[in-house]
Amino acid sequence: MNANRFAAGACLALTLFVAGCERPPIDTVQRGYRGTGMVEVYNPRLLAKEGALNTPPAVQPAIPSAPDGPKAGQVFQNVKVLGDVGVGEFTRLMLAMTAWVSPQQGCTYCHAGDNMASDALYTKVVARRMLEMTRQINSGWKTHVAETGVTCFTCHRGQPVPAQAWSAPAGQKQAGRAVGDDQGQNKPSATTGLTSLPYDPLSPFLMSSADIRVIGNSALPAGNRQSIKQTEYTYGLMMHMSDSLGVNCTYCHDSRSFASWEASTPQRSVAWYGIRMARDLNTNYLDPLKATYPPNRLGPTGDAPKLNCATCHQGAYKPLYGANMLKDHPELAGGRSVAAVAAVPGAPVVPAAK
Repeated sequence: MNANRFAAGACLALTLFVAGCERPPIDTVQRGYRGTGMVEVYNPRLLAKEGALNTPPAVQPAIPSAPDGPKAGQVFQNVKVLGDVGVGEFTRLMLAMTAWVSPQQGCTYCHAGDNMASDALYTKVVARRMLEMTRQINSGWKTHVAETGVTCFTCHRGQPVPAQAWSAPAGQKQAGRAVGDDQGQNKPSATTGLTSLPYDPLSPFLMSSADIRVIGNSALPAGNRQSIKQTEYTYGLMMHMSDSLGVNCTYCHDSRSFASWEASTPQRSVAWYGIRMARDLNTNYLDPLKATYPPNRLGPTGDAPKLNCATCHQGAYKPLYGANMLKDHPELAGGRSVAAVAAVPGAPVVPAAK
């Protein structure tokens, strides 16, 4: 009898222990035909963490102003980007930018306290260029950001330096050798989801235009000169994109034919433009600022901080889960004539979203 009671008590204790250790079940969403493996896997614990990171901020109240009222360029000195914006709208945006970028430091993070018009602080010079870049994204890269667009908060999330900014890593010595370089090969890194792949797959694709495609077009090797090393760099980029968006490979690719554009999801073409957008912004806006930054803000190879997929997405398939902050700040949509990139040479054609 005592043995039975002991067994029953132990069983009850084990049941309570297991129940206490239970975690939310992993969720799956089918994105393709059954049996094809087109399934997205979602971890509730990771979603909760990403949800906290992707919560949009409160909107600054609108400041009424007459359409024919004075413009910022007429009232304030040294306004080079937003001079065509009304004074009320301009002031509201400045308050919003402070909350988005430097809530602890305040206005003097960019502005000299004794002369707000001065360009003495490098942060103001950088901020001006970032405003131009934001307008370029919202007006020239609708193929990636559509009408949702971006604001300063998309990358900064209340921090002066975006948490997911990146710089090219310094070359590492080969293990066990006094001299030599590992050529960036096979070092587990957070960039590639802790896989043993090239630890800098971003520079070849997001700073340069290295060929991402590595699969041949025919059964024989003729015409296809891609190497295993190039393949590893491509996989490194794909791992970075998957981890940055919190999705599986099948978010963009058909599991039966990863290379086929016809069988891909519409998101693959959006990602295609995203790669080229990141390359455009890094080469034309971000890296050229290295002469403006102090040495402590530069990377180990002397380059300026740049962006990658994680800078905006931060674990969400859409930054801020698609929250449209641009509608509350149309002045960031781009008032200048910006060359559109709706038809980039070689742009893919995939089925339209249903």
